[in-house]
Amino acid sequence: MNLKSVIIGAAFAVATTGAAHAQNLGGRYQVQGTNLNGSPYAGIAEIKVVSSTTCTIRWQTGGGSVQDGICMRNGAAFSAAYAFPDGKVGLVIYRMLENGSMDGLWTVAGLNGAGKETLIPMR
Repeated sequence: MNLKSVIIGAAFAVATTGAAHAQNLGGRYQVQGTNLNGSPYAGIAEIKVVSSTTCTIRWQTGGGSVQDGICMRNGAAFSAAYAFPDGKVGLVIYRMLENGSMDGLWTVAGLNGAGKETLIPMR
């Protein structure tokens, strides 16, 4: 089993807590985050629902960076995994809030620390 498989499996395993919310995840979100070094970034994320628990996600952040990933929801937990062109894998775990926003922590395989990210629904 390679590192990418392990991290994607972990993303699914982590999404196991919280009460169900009536929130519909699909749509566009404003992204506000901090990198591993603490510098800020911003952008847009779009989530497309695939099933009652799975989805795809695309982040477009500073400098034209685009990341595509898979995501999964279980109650109030929401996780996503994504791969970089160099093969490194990223993982983000969000806590879904009552107002529709999501607060998360993310990391990239092989790097130390965690960044923070908030997704805010664009209405």
